[in-house]
Amino acid sequence: MAEFTLPKNSKIQKGKHFPAQGAKNTRTFKIYRWSPDVDQNPRTDTYEVDLDKCGPMVLDALIKIKNEVDPTLTFRRSCREGICGSCAMNIDGTNTLACICAIESCGKSEVPVYPLPHMQVVKDLVPDLTHFYAQHASIRPWLRTQTPAPPDRERLQTPDDRKKLDGLYECILCACCSTACPSYWWNGDRYLGPAILLQAYRWIVDSRDEDTGTRLDELEDPFKLYRCHTIMNCTRTCPKGLNPAKAIAEIKKLMVARKV
Repeated sequence: MAEFTLPKNSKIQKGKHFPAQGAKNTRTFKIYRWSPDVDQNPRTDTYEVDLDKCGPMVLDALIKIKNEVDPTLTFRRSCREGICGSCAMNIDGTNTLACICAIESCGKSEVPVYPLPHMQVVKDLVPDLTHFYAQHASIRPWLRTQTPAPPDRERLQTPDDRKKLDGLYECILCACCSTACPSYWWNGDRYLGPAILLQAYRWIVDSRDEDTGTRLDELEDPFKLYRCHTIMNCTRTCPKGLNPAKAIAEIKKLMVARKV
């Protein structure tokens, strides 16, 4: 399992066990619990869930646990459709979205559920994404133009140019890929990580954008871009099936091309 940021000199302890009384069809979840303001050490609490009275996804199990068993359990969720990215967490050893992760797809008999790796934890399954969002803001992720906008229509692009954005615009900034990347674990203070670099490439390749040179200049840095070592964890774990590693490689190719 991926490494997590824990308090100094601490270890994950075994916590409480909550059985599903009278249930015949159950699944066990071992869930990371930690409230930094209260707990000295993190723990894992074990919950048995009656699958006959639960939806098919891991998020359904978490909601059932919170509503019916333990209201102190804390996690983020919103759309339940794999669109908002709120319920990103590490389930069964893989970064994914709880709302689209089927319980039956989990291989372990006791399904481990942890927050995203190597992030400071706000509480339980809620990571602190402040730095991640600040990095996203740093690339100025909007259309940058110098020419005036057409007075009577939108800025147009050809179908072929529009197709270049496929596999990029679908990113929901769930942070699953960045928090699966060892380079981001080691250099997250300066390396932008796969999610942000995919977002950067989305604007670089947009035919309507008129600031490509500046965008590339801003990424020309030993750490912002070049800490990527093509480990490919990002592509393997993306719950939307995107390929951040390819986007990073394309940025590097553009960097080389402009120097030739």
